[in-house]
Amino acid sequence: MADEQRPVRLVLEPEDEYNHRPDPVPNYNESMYFNVVDHHSRLGAWFRLGNRVNEGYAEMSCCVYLPDGRVGFMYQRPRISTNEVFDAGGLSFEVEEPFERLRVRYDGNLCLLDEPGRMADPKRAFTENPSVPCTVDLTYRGIAPMFGGRTVDAETGEEPDRDAERSFSKAHYEQHVAAVGTVEVDGERFDVDGLGLRDKSWGPRYWQAIAWYRWLPMAFGEDFAMMISLISADGVTAAGGGMVLHGDDYHLIRQVSVESDWDDDWYQTALRATVSTDERTYEVTGDVVSLIPLRNRRTTPEGEDLLTRITEGLTEYRCDGKVGWGLSEYLDQVVDGIPVGADVPI
Repeated sequence: MADEQRPVRLVLEPEDEYNHRPDPVPNYNESMYFNVVDHHSRLGAWFRLGNRVNEGYAEMSCCVYLPDGRVGFMYQRPRISTNEVFDAGGLSFEVEEPFERLRVRYDGNLCLLDEPGRMADPKRAFTENPSVPCTVDLTYRGIAPMFGGRTVDAETGEEPDRDAERSFSKAHYEQHVAAVGTVEVDGERFDVDGLGLRDKSWGPRYWQAIAWYRWLPMAFGEDFAMMISLISADGVTAAGGGMVLHGDDYHLIRQVSVESDWDDDWYQTALRATVSTDERTYEVTGDVVSLIPLRNRRTTPEGEDLLTRITEGLTEYRCDGKVGWGLSEYLDQVVDGIPVGADVPI
């Protein structure tokens, strides 16, 4: 008879805002991510650093959606030798007060795209589009409780064993935020006063560990925001989750459905989501204003080439008569040129 699954609980401490000692696995990843949209100017941006210190590099991404529809993007794999800080490729994250206040800075270049879809061929996109200077200085303030943490055995407090080859992360948390500061692209300066979401994760990660997901962070105001999540590990079934911020409290999402509209390249153009908490059901619609397609490639030890596509859409959301902004992030493994989740009824 198989052993019964032991109960678990989530643990999150202020020191988790800082970097951890890497696990002794090749694919250890510790990452932070921030997004923001200024609802007045409609400038949007997101930033990510993923330290893969056991592999000797970081994954650095900086993306700015300009109000006129252009997108500035930079991705690098700068060499790193320590996991003690998030500081690589000109991008840095600093925890000024755990759970309350963090700083994001960038000083470097962006590939400026009149047609963001050209990033589907990154080598050509970086070659044929101008590289322009960009500086970012944003201070993030938490407007919500923390959501998530590290999974441990409910009785012993020990972390469960994980298969590093099949892992996406062992710990993950998120928080809705406000951000103020400046973004300057190619000499054009924007004063930012916006809303968004940040997250952090750590543990073994391969981008190919799950079949697909839909991740919809959005904010309508400082007292009304959502993060809607739908994840398929096997490509057939999907688990929904997330939270709704009402006032100062998060309400857990118990049920999720997402229906998407697609263009000829299988990029999302619009979506309709239905989510239910213990309190009520919400109907959310989203229109993708600007989208950039990204990808991750990996060759297995057996020589199999794997391709993961992640489409990042700046999205205008509507719910309960309110207008909000956020991202629609769709991850899919690509098989025979088709994203595996694109035609799956959800």
